[in-house]
Amino acid sequence: MTVAVRKAKAKKVSPLQPDLLAQWDKEWIWHPFTQMSEWTKDDILIIKSGKGSYLQDVQGRTYLDGVSSLWCNVHGHHIPELDRAVKRQLSSIAHSTFLGLSNIPAIELAKKLIEIVPRGLKRVFYSDSGSESVEIALKMAYQYWQHKGEKGRTKFIRLANAYHGDTIGSVSVGGIDLFHEVYRPLLFETFQAPAPYRYRDSFEGSEEEYADFCAKRLEEVIRKHHSETCALIIEPLMQGAAGMINQPRGYISRARSLAKEYNIFLIFDEVATGFGRTGRMFASAHEAVTPDILCVAKGLSAGYLPLAATITTEEVYEAFLGRYEELKTFFHGHTYTANPLACAVSIANLEFFEKKKVLERLAPKIDFLTNGLKSFWNLEHVGDIRQVGFMVGIELVRNKATKEPYELKEKIGIRVIQEARRKGVIIRPLGNVIVLMPPLAIEAKDLKKLTDVVYQSIKKVTEKN
Repeated sequence: MTVAVRKAKAKKVSPLQPDLLAQWDKEWIWHPFTQMSEWTKDDILIIKSGKGSYLQDVQGRTYLDGVSSLWCNVHGHHIPELDRAVKRQLSSIAHSTFLGLSNIPAIELAKKLIEIVPRGLKRVFYSDSGSESVEIALKMAYQYWQHKGEKGRTKFIRLANAYHGDTIGSVSVGGIDLFHEVYRPLLFETFQAPAPYRYRDSFEGSEEEYADFCAKRLEEVIRKHHSETCALIIEPLMQGAAGMINQPRGYISRARSLAKEYNIFLIFDEVATGFGRTGRMFASAHEAVTPDILCVAKGLSAGYLPLAATITTEEVYEAFLGRYEELKTFFHGHTYTANPLACAVSIANLEFFEKKKVLERLAPKIDFLTNGLKSFWNLEHVGDIRQVGFMVGIELVRNKATKEPYELKEKIGIRVIQEARRKGVIIRPLGNVIVLMPPLAIEAKDLKKLTDVVYQSIKKVTEKN
């Protein structure tokens, strides 16, 4: 132990020592998706507490949480009903293994999930994050076909601009070069299909015609590769990390039909779109589509604790049944699989949805947000606004007429969110796209604050010259 570390351990950290906390952070922590050479030069925001739709830093300043703490906080922070659920469970047990044992909250949660997921899904496999839920779905789909004797089915079809997480398997079915290109030599081969992106496709025609156009492009890839494909994986309705790129109405229904026609599985990654974000409990409900495998995380625990689930049909599950010596077992698991604390708060989350009629009360808020975004079209450098429910992407461009994007080195998105932070709102960009995804419980006055501040920040940063 170094002298510096011994001295640091001897000091008592308090909220009154923000400079010391910042120093320790910069000295010892490596943050995700962060260029640390820049981080260590800037003032950093250290969160101390949260209540409702607001966060408070160690200096006592408050900020509106405009991205739901990275898309996972659902009902706001410090919700009494959810807090009590964690405390109650903690009085019994915090964790026990799920390998060879079970626990009460995991069983009860599985029952509740099967009651609300798309009809036909029946088996719940728990994990800890969205990336892991996708990784599990890929392994299940692959192993299913191996058990069925179709050894040549080893590939997956993915969409361009896809993001399914950061583990090697989920990156393999991702399609965002900004995040994934450096890892290509580590990844397994996949087949990429063009993804809907109407703003960049410059398609002329109705939404239905565009859905047909996109489905035909998808079918070309499926027709060519279906015999060697395990599954098609899609983020339904909205590709989140790609920049909130929405799909035309009817697209996911067509994807379901194509997967059935060509006898491949359909995996829906609803890590971001699930639990009310699109205005329905799941994005698949907008078109009454049931995938073969559903991946959920983020909002599952209302942003309280890490928990994910991969939910399958009985057909998928039954392919893994057999005698012990046949080795059909799904050999996958994690130390914290089905953690009782996480499952307990997730049960409370689903009960809160029902008791507070969250989805019913969300509809007028979505309309309010839609109306609040209309004025953004007047901004000189707003090229496109994409919205599905409470998921919003505002694409900034250098030239509105030509759709010329800003260069990466200009950090236009970063500059906008920094300006918003100075005005008391926390949001995050995806390159040149400003993302809004507030908690479902946000009040109308705070929604107005969110849109007003983002509007002002975009205008100030992009039109200052």
